[in-house]
Amino acid sequence: MNSGTPFSPPSPDQISNDIERAFAEDIGAGDATADLLGADAHGRAELTCRDDAVLAGSAWFEACFQRLDPSVHIEWRLQDGQRATAGAVICRLSGQARALVTAERSALNFLQLLSGTATVTSSHVGAIAGTAARILDTRKTVPGLRLAQKYAVRCGGGHNQRMGLYDAILIKENHIIAAGSLAAAVQSARQKHPDLPLEVEVETLAELALALETDVDRIMLDNFDLPQMAEAVRITAGRVPLEASGNVDLQTIGAIARTGVDFISVGALTKHVHAVDFSLRLQLS
Repeated sequence: MNSGTPFSPPSPDQISNDIERAFAEDIGAGDATADLLGADAHGRAELTCRDDAVLAGSAWFEACFQRLDPSVHIEWRLQDGQRATAGAVICRLSGQARALVTAERSALNFLQLLSGTATVTSSHVGAIAGTAARILDTRKTVPGLRLAQKYAVRCGGGHNQRMGLYDAILIKENHIIAAGSLAAAVQSARQKHPDLPLEVEVETLAELALALETDVDRIMLDNFDLPQMAEAVRITAGRVPLEASGNVDLQTIGAIARTGVDFISVGALTKHVHAVDFSLRLQLS
């Protein structure tokens, strides 16, 4: 599955597409309120973080302002992946005042969402410190912002599972029913897409035994309790990496990791995000 490069954001074109969609819904035909500022007015602004958080999304933040003022200057105090304490100055900006106020909301929206994703990921990573397990995200992302959120997961110390339905195969219950059996589903997947990583989801130890007889790259233990996970690890004995999924939160993840599973997938990283609170204050110069 895709682990991603730790701090490599999506391509500039992808980020630009994200910005254009954000501006289309926020600015529309134009920022009527920004007309209160003189067309030649120049401004300075300071971005502060009101929470303890892991920063992510600086490329989107920059792109929002650069889209409206290519000459804007941004001086960063922290980089993506670094932890900010409440009250910390994150960056300072200078540029056209109208551009600063018009781009502000969209820029902060990206930064608060992606930093929230990175921060909650970091909390889960910290909760399994000392184990060999790795934290994975899922496809439960904000529509249109999957690459952005998966980048933020990496900033928080997590790893990416598949990006979408195109870059890896995950055989679930309905696929098995349609194929007639677990073995048949795996065989068909290997024949049709021999170059793609292949994972199969199992719901019982009996299904695990069947999966171990097939040619798979990883096995997902779906909603196994702790004794079942530990037994699955013992039975598998390192032959195939195991991924735990279901009923995972900060209270349970440590015990899950200590069963010896290799990966733990957490949908909450990208779907239950608490946005980080940022503030941008403008001064005319």
